[in-house]
Amino acid sequence: MKAVRTDRELECPGIDAGLQARGVELVTLPDGIAEVDLVSAVADADLLLMCYTPITARVIDAASKLKGIVKYGVGIDAIDIQAAMRRGIPVVNVPEYAEETVAEGAFALMIALAKRLPAITAAVSRDGWVWPAQRWLGRDISGATLGLVGCGKIGRSMARMAGQGFRARVLGFDPGVDAATTHATGIEKVDDLQAMLRVCDFVSIHCVLNDKTRGLIGKTELACLKPSAIIVNVSRGALIDEAALVEAVVAGRIGGAGLDVYSVEPLSRSAHPMRALFDRDNVILFPHLTFFTHEAMRRLEDDTLARCFEILDGRPVTIRSHDARLRAQTSGVSFG
Repeated sequence: MKAVRTDRELECPGIDAGLQARGVELVTLPDGIAEVDLVSAVADADLLLMCYTPITARVIDAASKLKGIVKYGVGIDAIDIQAAMRRGIPVVNVPEYAEETVAEGAFALMIALAKRLPAITAAVSRDGWVWPAQRWLGRDISGATLGLVGCGKIGRSMARMAGQGFRARVLGFDPGVDAATTHATGIEKVDDLQAMLRVCDFVSIHCVLNDKTRGLIGKTELACLKPSAIIVNVSRGALIDEAALVEAVVAGRIGGAGLDVYSVEPLSRSAHPMRALFDRDNVILFPHLTFFTHEAMRRLEDDTLARCFEILDGRPVTIRSHDARLRAQTSGVSFG
């Protein structure tokens, strides 16, 4: 058996060792590999593991022996699932390993910006001390209003931290979640996104990326925010019109931004659409690592190996995600 794992910069020693212990020949490939080189690598592969690298129809059609595609992570936007289904190749992700972890990451970005931690620590590192001048005034989470764009499991975890933990008022916009569900987790359901944004002190985005949500937070929505509002995104970069976000931050029309995800990754100081946000003391640019903790990675590696072994053993692979694109599969899958 041969397995190909893309995006080897994301170190997963447990996955690699687990596959090799089963006698699997493992080939790891770098981020940004050219499609033609990936096509060559998967030509005789039984298993393909990916995290960020696009898995196109051309790649799938070139892999004549392929038995399954495993996304060691959550988002499946980079996989041509229709092409895999035409070949009868099951696609699976690992949806549950970091829900609480990512919510903690979003909360960390929010509270760090609220307390002016990037600005103050940079000033102390530079000058040795700062005195309590007006420019360093932070803000409380308690009594503030947090708006959630997306009220799935991660969003509801964020709501618990902010609401029960810090006594914030929590509003939520999510057409796919009913009011009873949001109310049970302390979220006031709002049906008008722009109306919600107008009253928020903090906004945290927790959506899946699809055709309906791409660019959901655009120039018009950003214009609804208070000049002091802070926006956090740990979901997918393309949920926000990033050019409009850069413009709003640079012009001082919003209070700040905490970002872990970007339409184009990795970031670059020299040639990236969001490079103007580097070195701003009201912005945190995190390198898509809110999921990256000891505990979450252990869960990710264990679940990934379980799915790999199901595929390699010829058993139906367990789909735990409720994403309709994965639930539409009929070949080589079971639903958990």
